[in-house]
Amino acid sequence: MRVLGVDPGLTRCGVGVVDGAPGRPLQLVDVGVVRTGADVPLAHRLLAIERELERWVARVQPDVVAVERVFSQANVRTVMGTAQASAVAILVAARCSIPVALHTPSEVKAAVSGNGRADKAQVAAMVAQLLRLDCAPTPADASDALALAICHVWRGAAAARLDEAVARAQHAQATAARLARARAAALAKVAR
Repeated sequence: MRVLGVDPGLTRCGVGVVDGAPGRPLQLVDVGVVRTGADVPLAHRLLAIERELERWVARVQPDVVAVERVFSQANVRTVMGTAQASAVAILVAARCSIPVALHTPSEVKAAVSGNGRADKAQVAAMVAQLLRLDCAPTPADASDALALAICHVWRGAAAARLDEAVARAQHAQATAARLARARAAALAKVAR
């Protein structure tokens, strides 16, 4: 599975691509940061992020896009910019018919480091170790994007299998109920 991880931000939007499957070694495909200037109008910044993410999607052709779920911060201005950049990433994926998964920061930290409260340095060090890199990609947005991709490789596949199993079970229950109703109707006809 190829996962494009997006650590959303207006000034620096981390992008990282990882190939992998649960129980198999991970492979770094590419990593980078989309940058926009704080002095550029918001609409132009969002457009620049959109265009760059479209280039990434076209070039790496991911199976899924994993985006950090926006959470409330004390700084409303920061969370708004993060939410706007996140929406752009989701829109780009939807336009390309690529599934999107949202992961919380603590979920990503726990998946990568085993500790949902790990700091950025711990996450970056684990990303480097898991991808067999000499050092963690910088800035932190790049490492965070790779951590999102890794989290989805490990957790997303399991979640998809669980969702599929639940869907199969629900279908089997619905089929059994339909057959029971048909049987009851047939017996009622015979009894008349």
